[in-house]
Amino acid sequence: MSNEVLDTQMDDDTVLVDRLADRLDAGDRFASLMGTDTDEGLRLTALLATPDTIEPFDWVLPPGTTSYPSLTPRIPAAFWYERDLHDLFGVTAAGHPRLDPLTLPLSDDSERPVPGRPGAPWSIQPDEHILPRLVVGTGLFTIPHGPVRSGVSESVEFLVETPGEDIPELRVRVYAKHRGIEKRFEGMDAATGVLLAERVEGIASVAHALAFAHAVEALGGVRPPRPARLIRTLHAELERIANHLDVAMRLADAAGLAVATARFGAHKERVLRLVGRLCGSRFGRGVVVPGGVRALPALRPDRIRAEMSALASGIMPDAQLLMNTSSFIDRLRHTGVLDTDLAIDHGALGPVGRASGLADDDRIRRPYDAYDELVWRPATPWVSCDARARLQIRFDEIDDACTLIDQIVTELSTMDPATPLCRSVGFADGRGIGWAEAPQGEVLYVLEVSDGRIRRCRPRSASFHNLAVFSHTFNGDVLTDFAFIEASFGLSMAGVAL
Repeated sequence: MSNEVLDTQMDDDTVLVDRLADRLDAGDRFASLMGTDTDEGLRLTALLATPDTIEPFDWVLPPGTTSYPSLTPRIPAAFWYERDLHDLFGVTAAGHPRLDPLTLPLSDDSERPVPGRPGAPWSIQPDEHILPRLVVGTGLFTIPHGPVRSGVSESVEFLVETPGEDIPELRVRVYAKHRGIEKRFEGMDAATGVLLAERVEGIASVAHALAFAHAVEALGGVRPPRPARLIRTLHAELERIANHLDVAMRLADAAGLAVATARFGAHKERVLRLVGRLCGSRFGRGVVVPGGVRALPALRPDRIRAEMSALASGIMPDAQLLMNTSSFIDRLRHTGVLDTDLAIDHGALGPVGRASGLADDDRIRRPYDAYDELVWRPATPWVSCDARARLQIRFDEIDDACTLIDQIVTELSTMDPATPLCRSVGFADGRGIGWAEAPQGEVLYVLEVSDGRIRRCRPRSASFHNLAVFSHTFNGDVLTDFAFIEASFGLSMAGVAL
């Protein structure tokens, strides 16, 4: 992993933007932007996804600096990251198109205190419930949808500006889910940190644990034993299947297809019960530890194979029936279109990006654990860019996951039971970067360790990255399409507002 440290002088910030933009023009992808308080000042770190790694670029704002030239005009994917920095660190991205509050609910009081940041005390001010308008005209009104919504939907507030049916403007306010996760990591050791990582985004517990463990292992220079790599991949793919089935269930429910909703809900439940029998947790928690895994699966390989065969034989015919139901497909086709050029500009991740023609997948481009040791055919990206494509990509990935799991189970059946499942990994001081391909897309962890304790841990979920482009998919759509577009993105709000 290379690390390019850029000049700290503000006069060179335009050079920084140019250099980052040049890298993106050459094919790299903007992956994240974060801040860290240091003795020298606020260190900003941009992460770029290259063909084989995640590369950090650092620059420091000297003490007392309150602004820096915004990256967003040249790098649209930085839009939400700079709003997050503004909320958490009080630093302004000069030239940013709209620095609305994002992570914290802030009032419009010009004398408001600088909000807290990782490494310093902080407090949350009550929201003033101001509904500013970005669209003006006769008959326009704003619908504040959320943060408490019907059913078991996660807390989030959508501000929908509409003349009645069309949605010319949609904004997202996620602060209701903010839990101070980054601060909670501070002072933890590796063993405790992985437990918190599993709970950052519950539906992607395995992926977050993997990304955290990969960061720890990068610091210690350790690679887990092969059996552990296989078991990790097994649980990651089971998590993928469960999440993709949940999206299918929610889309069927939005269309009022009661039988399909029940069928996919039952398939998802069977997957979760299988995971529970394998490790004792329906979410795969407790499996991944830095250096390997905690234990072998509790079921014999032949039993896992039989369960997976039964699952696949039930899921795939139902998927085919659903995708051939004209009343359902009519609701998805040309709905929530995310144009390929826009997806590229924002570096859309996971099924959302692949449904718009992007092929980046950490399991292939930056493989980890057993992904580069197995033979499989990754799902082919689509170019129709709509909700239908996003669902089809997920069904394709379920098929791929079944193929991967079959290979893993075959290898586990021939494995020597005495083979170690974990290697000792010291919690070395320094900075490590870890990643994993969650069902929603790439999860990143930037981990800084000092004296054997976490000094700074910044998780970045695919949900945070992809939700930034969610509002761009409503051109030509109406209010009744909202549920389909939201479900097709398959995001977790807990992964957005940490």
